[in-house]
Amino acid sequence: MTPAPALLRSGKVRDLYQVGPDLVLLVASDRVSAFDVVFAEPIPNKGRVLTAMTAFWCERLADVANHALVSAVPEQIAALVPGVAELGSVAGRAVVMRAAEMVPLECVVRGYLAGQAYEEYAQSGTVHSTPMPAGLRLGDRLSEPMFTPSIKAETGHDENIDFARAAKIVGDETAEELRQVSLALYARAAEQVARAGLVLADTKFEFGRIDGRLVLCDEVVTPDSSRLWPADQVVPGSTPPAFDKQPLRDWAAAQPWDRTPPPPTLPDEVVAATSARYVAAYERVTGRSLDDWYGPA
Repeated sequence: MTPAPALLRSGKVRDLYQVGPDLVLLVASDRVSAFDVVFAEPIPNKGRVLTAMTAFWCERLADVANHALVSAVPEQIAALVPGVAELGSVAGRAVVMRAAEMVPLECVVRGYLAGQAYEEYAQSGTVHSTPMPAGLRLGDRLSEPMFTPSIKAETGHDENIDFARAAKIVGDETAEELRQVSLALYARAAEQVARAGLVLADTKFEFGRIDGRLVLCDEVVTPDSSRLWPADQVVPGSTPPAFDKQPLRDWAAAQPWDRTPPPPTLPDEVVAATSARYVAAYERVTGRSLDDWYGPA
């Protein structure tokens, strides 16, 4: 019996395995977190959606940026990864990627004012320490998309930083390269989702280097890394309904819970509503049915 590949890292949602010296296996689970706490109940189809959307975007964005994806096809993965069967059923949730030297920045592009950016703006009138025009509202479209990098703090939370600090971390040339490619990727993705009647409010990219070249790594424009809003429901001053785990976050926020483990048990209807949001995101953005993607539901 061939042993399973070696586990390198298990995150809140993804598991990373070593496949020889040059390849890694990334498996997107159905685990879900809110307020940085992982819930016990899986969200059906979540891992398939994250994987299928990443494969879709790597194909669509290949002329904008190189990517590390090798294959998401189960038969090809089985040939590339001896022992993958020992991990159980990962068809549709696994991809093989080239191993890269990761850049220690998360490259966020914001086209609209939302989330942490809005919270900072409401408090100080800035976004990632950049002064912004007065009078902006939650959900307002920015005059132009902003490259707003972040880093992982010691606690595991993202720490928003400005471009000058990003340049000190990775160097001026790399920081500028990251900014330009991130903005180009966002522009192309925003055009695609607009055709589906959606708004890409913001999204996060991660990059690495392979043989000195910058490549796109990890997930790409998924409901976990992006805010996707129905264009006809964006009303400045309020938070639009997002195609992500918003039903779960809304329910969890309303519970008498201190946001530390263990989390409360998710009701069946919240699990079903959250799963439906993920599937709808994939099908609206890509124009494809998730039933046609690999693996069981």
